[in-house]
Amino acid sequence: MAILMNGEWNLNDIANPTQEHSMLREMVRDFTIKEVEPQALEYDKKEIFNVDLFKKLGDYGLLGISVPEEYGGAGMDSTAVAIVNEELSYSDPGFCLAYLAHAQLMVNNLAQNGSDEQKSRILPKVCSGDWIGCMAMSEPGYGTDVLGMQTSAIQQDNGSWKINGNKMWITNGAIDDSGTPADIVWLYARTGTDSKGRAELTTFLVERGMEGYSVGQKIYDKAGMRASNTAELVFDNCIVPNENVVGNPGESMIHMMRNLEIERIALAAMSLGIARRSLSAMNKYASEREAFGNQIRDFGQIQRHIGESYAEYRAMRAYIYDTAANTNLSMAGNRLDSDGVKLFATTAAKNIADRAIQVMGGYGYVGEYVVERLWRDSKLLEIGGGTLEGHHKNITRDLAKNSSNIDG
Repeated sequence: MAILMNGEWNLNDIANPTQEHSMLREMVRDFTIKEVEPQALEYDKKEIFNVDLFKKLGDYGLLGISVPEEYGGAGMDSTAVAIVNEELSYSDPGFCLAYLAHAQLMVNNLAQNGSDEQKSRILPKVCSGDWIGCMAMSEPGYGTDVLGMQTSAIQQDNGSWKINGNKMWITNGAIDDSGTPADIVWLYARTGTDSKGRAELTTFLVERGMEGYSVGQKIYDKAGMRASNTAELVFDNCIVPNENVVGNPGESMIHMMRNLEIERIALAAMSLGIARRSLSAMNKYASEREAFGNQIRDFGQIQRHIGESYAEYRAMRAYIYDTAANTNLSMAGNRLDSDGVKLFATTAAKNIADRAIQVMGGYGYVGEYVVERLWRDSKLLEIGGGTLEGHHKNITRDLAKNSSNIDG
């Protein structure tokens, strides 16, 4: 750590490394308190996606946070992505998940991998909020096993592609309860088989109104993340023009690997927002609640819940923002820590939310108090964007190839 001329330590804040980052956090925190917090409980109970509020994120430049300014974005980095996801999740992880699916899974993917024509035509619409996007990879029978996906695309004589298959668990797949599909889908489909017998995957931009593209069903009664819509998407002889192919046929794995790192950092940052809110709630309650003539924070059992939660929260914060600072949005190369930080942070957030409920007792267990919702929401983060088991596998494989992160 650098030492200043007066001998004092230069205490840099890894979560707010520049004035621009600090200003971004202040703006998003203010928006969250004033706009997101008041609606969170209602929209969770009704399982409704707040489209109008979502589109306001475009007015603040957040929907294109990592998109170059020439296309209508803010041109910021991985740290900025983490800041937005942390702050929104402090109040409403479900709403934030809709943001992440749009801004990181679809918009950032296009910004990093699309052609100039695709970016010029589509990015201004998704950055402003005029269009709401999603990414479609998982299927009813295939999730982590992406090479097993069955959705197929066959090129026609006129150059267009005919796509058939179903995609499942798609955040933002349906915009409303009437079955209105997302305005644009970043879609992965099989287009062939390589010399080793493995599926070749190709990326397509499917737009609302294209023949054969529809919502199969909106998924109800989810344990958590109810303020974001989850849907099944149907592609029934869906016709997509050749100009909507991203890159070359068979290149999807490049797109996936390049974007998975920022997705996992964003999900870990969501976990941080959940952890911070849960810790704040239990800490406050421990001073307000009395038992046997004492504040409950005076009891060792409560002190353990708060103490362990604080230590884990601080560890999460350091690991997340260190990983973000070392992740380049334009290329893959930080899989080890993007896997590691999501593995650690998502489970830590769930545990901290669980402790908050334990500290708050019956009050923590009912929906009127936010920690019950945060506890439910946190579980998805151990599943989506890569399962815990998938992270275990990736980390172990990467360390077998190079142990410098341990011994370096």
